[in-house]
Amino acid sequence: MDSRYQEVYARWRAEPEAFWREASGEVAWIKPPRTIFDPASGVYGTWFPDGTCNTCFNALDRHVEAGRGDQVALIYDSPLTGQVRRFTYTEMQEEVAVLGAVLEDLGIGAGDRVVIYMPMVPEAVFAMLACARIGAVHSVVFGGFAAHELAKRIDDATPRAVLTASCGIEPGRIVQYKPLLDAAIDLAAAKPDTVLLLQREQSPADMNASRDHDWVEAVAKARTAGRRAPCVERRASDPLYILYTSGTTGVPKGVVRDNGGHLVALHWTMRNIYGIAPGEVFWAASDIGWAVGHSYITYAPLFYGATALLYEGKPVGTPDPGAFWRVIAEHKVVSLFTAPTALRAIKKEDPSGAHLKHHDISSLRSLFLAGERADPDTVQWAEQMLKVPVIDHWWQTETGWPIAANPIGLGILPVKHGSPTVPMPGYDVLVVDDAHQPVGPDVMGSIIIRLPLPPGNLPTLWGHDDRMRTSYLKDFPGFYSTSDAGFRDEDGYLYIMGRTDDIINVAGHRLSTGGMEEVVASHPAVAECAVVGVKDSLKGEVPCGFVVLKAGVNRPHEEIEREVLGLVREKIGPVAAFKIAIVVPRLPKTRSGKILRRTIKSIVDDGQWSIPATIDDPAILDEIAGLVRPRVSGS
Repeated sequence: MDSRYQEVYARWRAEPEAFWREASGEVAWIKPPRTIFDPASGVYGTWFPDGTCNTCFNALDRHVEAGRGDQVALIYDSPLTGQVRRFTYTEMQEEVAVLGAVLEDLGIGAGDRVVIYMPMVPEAVFAMLACARIGAVHSVVFGGFAAHELAKRIDDATPRAVLTASCGIEPGRIVQYKPLLDAAIDLAAAKPDTVLLLQREQSPADMNASRDHDWVEAVAKARTAGRRAPCVERRASDPLYILYTSGTTGVPKGVVRDNGGHLVALHWTMRNIYGIAPGEVFWAASDIGWAVGHSYITYAPLFYGATALLYEGKPVGTPDPGAFWRVIAEHKVVSLFTAPTALRAIKKEDPSGAHLKHHDISSLRSLFLAGERADPDTVQWAEQMLKVPVIDHWWQTETGWPIAANPIGLGILPVKHGSPTVPMPGYDVLVVDDAHQPVGPDVMGSIIIRLPLPPGNLPTLWGHDDRMRTSYLKDFPGFYSTSDAGFRDEDGYLYIMGRTDDIINVAGHRLSTGGMEEVVASHPAVAECAVVGVKDSLKGEVPCGFVVLKAGVNRPHEEIEREVLGLVREKIGPVAAFKIAIVVPRLPKTRSGKILRRTIKSIVDDGQWSIPATIDDPAILDEIAGLVRPRVSGS
């Protein structure tokens, strides 16, 4: 069908308040807002300031009241424990209402903070929704996070309670959560009153008699007593949750999400961007500790009456590179949302798609990618394997939903590999030079968004309005700085080439490491890669490429490295000064799959680095250092 995108975007641009007023009519309010936007309140204004609502009611109760309580709301699939569980909307409502009552009995009320430090289990989703139900502000911290990093987040959020599990499960190992939490509480100046502990049979934990409560026992007691927490009325501008950005140093930045704007925006995205209908299965293969897991596991599918999927596993190794295809086939997933790094991991282990042939994935209509740049080679591979549209889209923890996308629900636009397509309604995106002036097509610059940010974006940082201004609004007055760099083509398509500090200056030429990565990834032996700018006494900086090979590639590494250098010289030219390519067994990544480019750069530049809090496996850093030092020092 013809796309309605241009019409819808133009309608938003012409009458933004009318646009969001119409969108707000799709959700359930306790008091519908009369004012859509108040520019005089908050850091840059406030959406729906006089409206009241309850986020949990919109996720669960309203579907039950509408007669759809028997529909499956959540599917839990855990190859790590061999479990599959399904919960209807009615069953979810019961679990969440009882858990909300447990929290109330523990003294938690509206506005109190609750840290959730849990693995990918249904109780983690229940915990988020139970907080929303009683008006508490949840802050999910990725399960297994180091104790000192968890302590920083406890000190910033000052929670009354922590909800946790005894352990998390990774392929081949058990991660003990409770000792990490106990150490974090010891380190923190802010001491939570209560810990609610879910004992997992794989590794039960010792309990602190003065502070800890058994989750299962507390829920059973409340259920027997007939305790069910009602939905508490909250202002649209009241905080729903705090989510700390990954990879921060010093005091972490607590991104705030409000109730009303979040509800309206996420509900709008399900039909218009993702093209999902109520009752269909939508799978965001993320973790609830990240923004994607908040928005598109716990909240958006349930707001819209779809079925969410919670997956406790990996793209490879649980048990093989066909894990994702098995889940899609078994649960009739219509749309998958994952990170490019997951696809690269599958492609590395199964480049020919042999495992795909064992599964019927005919239910799948689309694949969405986000989290880091989707290189064209990986997108093309996925298109060939899956035979569905593969949609790169771009957003941030701070925005909570896509800035740019190819909106399938409005009618798909032509796909351009390497581009997340076009800005979504709500986002007035500009590309500007160092003098803050807009640049023409195909010219690299800083990407900024005109204020106000749309509903669902962060209104501020927790307890730090001034830090919000200096971090995001100071550099470009009247605009939000994305800290991303890129360009627009003549058709208005955006290209996100990396963080602004990933744009390197080679002898006065500003070059994109993202563009170089595109070229390196096009080599037929390369599974994934990272390019970073490293110090050079003559040119200031020069690019250095790190290359992971596909499974089964047995050619000499030196030969492949020479071919990679030749490709970059051919496609970009000598100006790139690309003289170093190193084959490595794997790249350091966060647990959400983002490549830790700054850490790689630190290793290459001076051999000094700190272990990022979000790193998946710290041992990789020593591997990289051992390969880099002799090569770079002798270059």
